[in-house]
Amino acid sequence: MASSGRVTIRDVARAAGVSVTTVSHVLNGKGAVAPATRERILRMADELRYRANPVAQSLRGGRTGLIALAIRPLDAIGYTLQGVDHFVRLAGAAATTALDRGFGLMLVPDLTRSSVPAAMNLDGGIVVDPFVGDPVLAELLDQGLPVVSVGRDPARPEHIWWAGTDDRAETRRMLDLLVARGGRRIAFVAGTDDNAWNHDSIAAYLAWAEERGQEPILERVPEQRGEEGGTEVAGVLFSRPAPPDAVLANTGRHAVSIARVAMSLGWDIPGRLLVAAGSDSEHTRFATPGITALELAPEATGRLAVELLLERLAGGAEPVPPRIAPAVLHERASTARAL
Repeated sequence: MASSGRVTIRDVARAAGVSVTTVSHVLNGKGAVAPATRERILRMADELRYRANPVAQSLRGGRTGLIALAIRPLDAIGYTLQGVDHFVRLAGAAATTALDRGFGLMLVPDLTRSSVPAAMNLDGGIVVDPFVGDPVLAELLDQGLPVVSVGRDPARPEHIWWAGTDDRAETRRMLDLLVARGGRRIAFVAGTDDNAWNHDSIAAYLAWAEERGQEPILERVPEQRGEEGGTEVAGVLFSRPAPPDAVLANTGRHAVSIARVAMSLGWDIPGRLLVAAGSDSEHTRFATPGITALELAPEATGRLAVELLLERLAGGAEPVPPRIAPAVLHERASTARAL
């Protein structure tokens, strides 16, 4: 059963031994389904006491013109957007794209919380940076809603309706830049959010280090620890017998603090230490020195996610390859080393 405790069409499909689509066709009176199969589905729905929720009812009655946007990292840390302008820009681009197509975009909190109304009439949903086995993504899928994500859910390889950046390729791109600028002992600082961004970037770093014959220098610190977390991990990195001469930190605030600690020790940046971030933010843009960072295409990704969802609403039944948006590399003073 779904995490909310309600019986869903997914439960009915499992009990009847058919697909969710077949159950949806029977319950909505659509499609050609064999009489015996139809009877079995209706019997299972009755035995399980399945009741169509208001979302499904609204879909049968026509479009509501509303799309939900769930930003999962902000669910985890609270909706304080300071320092995470990436999400503000993504949401703005998604809202503008939806409005241009005649839809409204509604920012929603964690849909699995008991305090969130279950009877929201929605045409579809977008889940940003889902966690592994994400319960919000599962909730939307269980309700039979068309849903796409920004970034993949590693626990759902079959769900390829997503848009985003190629995090493995972009991580290698940043590591190669640090090598080109003279880095030889390159450390990687990832976050702890259980999502594809961290999973894929860590996997890329470990594979890259193995290819180069470098001992991995990998540390993890919670994203929500911000600059304080960066200060703590800098102490760990710089106390090593052979400290790194370059650091790539996924989170911009961590990168800024690492650079600040290095300078407090008298280390020149970029002369003694190269510093780069896997995500651009106001912190990396306005730091002294400026921190080289990847801009993870928030506007392009927001637009692609809405367009992909609207394709599903228009009847796109077959999965399509993920929509990949290239990140933009901003090289700043923290890696501007003359070789």
